[in-house]
Amino acid sequence: MEQGTLLLASGIEVHRGPRTVLKDVDFHLSEGEVVALVGPNGSGKTTLLEACAGLLPLTSGSVSWRSGTGSQRVVRDSDGRRTALPPMGLTLQSDGMCGEENVEERLATALCVAGSLSDEAKMAEMLSAWGLEHRRADRISQLSGGLRRRLAVLCGLAPAALCGDSRVALLDEPSEGLDESARALLAGWLKALASMGHGVLVATHDAEVIRCADRVVSVEGGMLTESTGESQGVPAQLPQPDGSSEPSTLGSLMRWALRMEMRNPIDTVGRAVPAIVAMLLAYALVGELDLSHAGNDMLAALVLVPAFITAVVSPALVRRLAEADCGRWWSAVVGPMTRPANSLVGASLILPIPLTYLSWFVLAGSFDSDASSEVLRWLWLPAVAMLDVAIAAAALHLLVADLRRASAAAASLLLLVLVWPFLELTDALSTIMTDGMSFGLGMGDPLVTCLIASLTSALVWAVAVFLPEA
Repeated sequence: MEQGTLLLASGIEVHRGPRTVLKDVDFHLSEGEVVALVGPNGSGKTTLLEACAGLLPLTSGSVSWRSGTGSQRVVRDSDGRRTALPPMGLTLQSDGMCGEENVEERLATALCVAGSLSDEAKMAEMLSAWGLEHRRADRISQLSGGLRRRLAVLCGLAPAALCGDSRVALLDEPSEGLDESARALLAGWLKALASMGHGVLVATHDAEVIRCADRVVSVEGGMLTESTGESQGVPAQLPQPDGSSEPSTLGSLMRWALRMEMRNPIDTVGRAVPAIVAMLLAYALVGELDLSHAGNDMLAALVLVPAFITAVVSPALVRRLAEADCGRWWSAVVGPMTRPANSLVGASLILPIPLTYLSWFVLAGSFDSDASSEVLRWLWLPAVAMLDVAIAAAALHLLVADLRRASAAAASLLLLVLVWPFLELTDALSTIMTDGMSFGLGMGDPLVTCLIASLTSALVWAVAVFLPEA
């Protein structure tokens, strides 16, 4: 390993289904160099770049990055270990951006997750240089394909440009969709980043980008062939680096998810509508119930059904993460904690409790008034436990969405496992309705029953979020 190595892949083998794309590949990226990955379509350029970003499982070998302390950190290996990458810049072939973000937010997010300090003036300077300043408040979905690509490339370059320490920038086909002036600007930025001591790995077919490279690595037949690049081009004038701060990855992810939902609350609306429909149907049935003990079991189930429905509906976050590989971008910059974090921010944590109380008021009008007072005092217990069901359901949806053929897997079948905690919560509420609240620790007591439901949901969540990626 050479001194100044920022990224090192040792003996990696990567499969795409039954096909071996990379076999026993060694690769390194050092400070102050631009490395171009070239080769025909399907040769493995993107596979190598994504493997270096820790996004792909390895059949053999390992990928390590230089950490902030100067030591090498294994970010992915064939034993299934995966750790978060050091701060870096990344541009995926599909942009990796959600259309509901606006231009300025996206750049600020890319800088924040990489710990690159910047003020509005420098962000405005960069946006202006890339012809985006006049669109800074527009949503990404409103941009043309060329402007969208400019923003994606800028967000991959800016974290290194504004940092004085050596960093890695990974760019997959950055010039695709760019006009001539933008490609020339890209070439100037690549040379400027190399002159500042950063390392840039770029998969490309663009001759102008290839001419900027210090090394050209050809990928074909699962093997690498290296040659010396021309290293031509004039460095562009970049903003003065500000230094670095502590990266905010999980915090940025959660703030992003909440901001997207507040901007377009389709998640809340999408969950509430079927729950309210179920409540109205239950209201039409409840008048026929005999409120004996068996009737209490049925009434308890009907009261909890709307909350259960809102808990298991697929989060809008899943669709946002699937847009243009947005979820894969977050997975690279956040690391292995992406799925646990998304299961929390994507779960329905607002609706289950108020829906449970609303269902009770709508459905239990003819219930005994004295017993009703006792139920209202403790109705929060199964309602709170339903939040665990919601988190587990979100984790299952995310697990299916992360599969390579997500459309071929039925998330609804996996959700059947959550019927058990729902039945446990129904039994707990029925017991409270029939016998009142008790604080015993025997099987069948409400506290124990709710605890079993929560523990079952927690087990489902743990399996879903920590299951190794396929």
